[in-house]
Amino acid sequence: MSSYVTDGPAGPEGALPLTGERTVPGLAEENYWFRRHEVVYQRLRDHCVGADVLEAGCGEGYGADLIADVARRVIALDYDEATVAHVRARYPRVDVQHGNLAALPLPDAAVDVVVNFQVIEHLWDQPQFVAECLRVLRPSGRLLMSTPNRVTFSPGRDTPINPFHTRELNADELTELLESAGFTVEAMLGVFHGKALAALDAKHGGSIIDAQVARALTDAPWPDDLLADVASVASDDFDLVEAGDRDIDESLDLVAIAVRP
Repeated sequence: MSSYVTDGPAGPEGALPLTGERTVPGLAEENYWFRRHEVVYQRLRDHCVGADVLEAGCGEGYGADLIADVARRVIALDYDEATVAHVRARYPRVDVQHGNLAALPLPDAAVDVVVNFQVIEHLWDQPQFVAECLRVLRPSGRLLMSTPNRVTFSPGRDTPINPFHTRELNADELTELLESAGFTVEAMLGVFHGKALAALDAKHGGSIIDAQVARALTDAPWPDDLLADVASVASDDFDLVEAGDRDIDESLDLVAIAVRP
């Protein structure tokens, strides 16, 4: 779960450090990215009601804890041992485990839902991971996946702008990745700025994202108005729209709902 930030202030007391590889809650400078990720958990968690859920790549753990509000059980998996220790201490409802996403430490047909938000772009062997998701899902189980849209996240670049990303995807590439593993793509959605964020885009020279990136790349102080606007962003300021209702290639992030036959 990553943002553009490559270095920045520490998070609140007890929080994981902000490295750029993940986002953390409770930090004003990171709030835009946190809310942009949080909205997907909020809008898709109905798929987890009463289910056994694996979050593969849980990061800070706030999303796994949100899913725990509705799921029967949430297993959270992360490769970083410090992250595992943090999630275990902060989110006791979550069964957090250390493990490699290329070889999920679960038996076949172990869970009803696999959640994988803002992680696939970090992985070197994406087909192997998706095959593992298919393996651990029960028949008719769902894989819920989000990832930055390559078309808008790293426009015109051969390599991702975020140094922690190995390969970013567009909607067609994400669909091909899932279908090649044996999944049926039930829905492809996109995350877009709603009206309030569109107004902030206009206020900050056309893009509140670019305004934040410019600050991060130059390590410049945050202007007071930019910091206040970023801190004010709420998850409801983002729209989650199905492909066909808007041009999916214009979305900020892609969100796939895929079903194991």
